[in-house]
Amino acid sequence: LQMLEQQVVGGEQAKNTDLREKHKRRKNYAAERRLQLVAALQQSDEESSDWVLLNVYDSIQEEVRAKSKLLEKMQKKLRAAETEIKDLQSEFELEKINYLGTIRRLERELMLFQQLLEKVQTLVRRDCNYSNLEKIKCESVWEEESGCWKIPEPIIQKTRLP
Repeated sequence: LQMLEQQVVGGEQAKNTDLREKHKRRKNYAAERRLQLVAALQQSDEESSDWVLLNVYDSIQEEVRAKSKLLEKMQKKLRAAETEIKDLQSEFELEKINYLGTIRRLERELMLFQQLLEKVQTLVRRDCNYSNLEKIKCESVWEEESGCWKIPEPIIQKTRLP
């Protein structure tokens, strides 16, 4: 009875070792392939996994529905991206306007200070080192730590004749 059972369960090829090895190889290959597909699906983002899974369809209507859904999803993403671009552009424009306003204000202040210096320079004594503004500019040093200019101290040079 056991002999008959082994022959019936395994069929005629129950004792064929080559066939068993072939089945084992196929099983192992299928398992490896399944693991590769699972890994690929996990690594890919949502959109690419949709593309992989939507390639197998039972009917044309199913394919059309699936591709329509995908198209709608992509159109929503496109609209969202376009609104994000518009928001960024408007934000950039506001910042640009603010920067240009600041630059104009600073240029006006610079012109005011230059005109004040030109007027005051004539009032400085000639024997003072501040009478020559170009020389003061050359001797001034910017200090990064304090964030300000280090300007030389005013010196009055008295020359005496013997």
